[in-house]
Amino acid sequence: MQGSARQRPTVQEQTLDSQTDALRLAGCEKIYEDKISGMNANKPEFELMMGFLRKGDIIAIWKLDRLGRSTRGLIELVEDLGKKDIHLVSLNDPIDTISPGGLLVFQIFCALAEHERNVIVQRTRAGLDSARARGRKGGRPKGLAVKYQKMAPSVKNLYELGQQSTTEIMNSFQIGSRRTFYKVLRHAGVVIKPIDSKSRKED
Repeated sequence: MQGSARQRPTVQEQTLDSQTDALRLAGCEKIYEDKISGMNANKPEFELMMGFLRKGDIIAIWKLDRLGRSTRGLIELVEDLGKKDIHLVSLNDPIDTISPGGLLVFQIFCALAEHERNVIVQRTRAGLDSARARGRKGGRPKGLAVKYQKMAPSVKNLYELGQQSTTEIMNSFQIGSRRTFYKVLRHAGVVIKPIDSKSRKED
């Protein structure tokens, strides 16, 4: 198996190590890792991996969004790989293009993801239009930003391990305030009690 890199910015190194370990346990012979934004066009490790791949190889990734491509781009990538008899497996998604059924699941998965994004865009536009009709300007909605929602599971894992202080975890994920930090934990399902926040190391 060939291992694809995770392409996510500002993720704590311990989390990256756990993903690397999971890829090795899955049988990956070589790990590629681009520590940049998934939308960044310059991905030297990804390009290196693509040049290394040969017929019969399998690309294993931690999660589908680690490829950092649009839905159309992902489908086109899988189609190009399929022509070369190269397959894609995601460890945390029901994605396995080795079999016809797995390829169908991938296509459905991508279609649903694109549909969800379109629905979110439409709802956002409808909300802004409604606000303008009432004479209010659109702005940042209250609640937790999408970037914090995505990192919430990783923050929860480090918090529950108890090996790092709150400040260290905040710095690792570039969380600017303690209030936001605890909102991230609550979003991940962590029940925060006053005694918990006082008893943890802060330095």
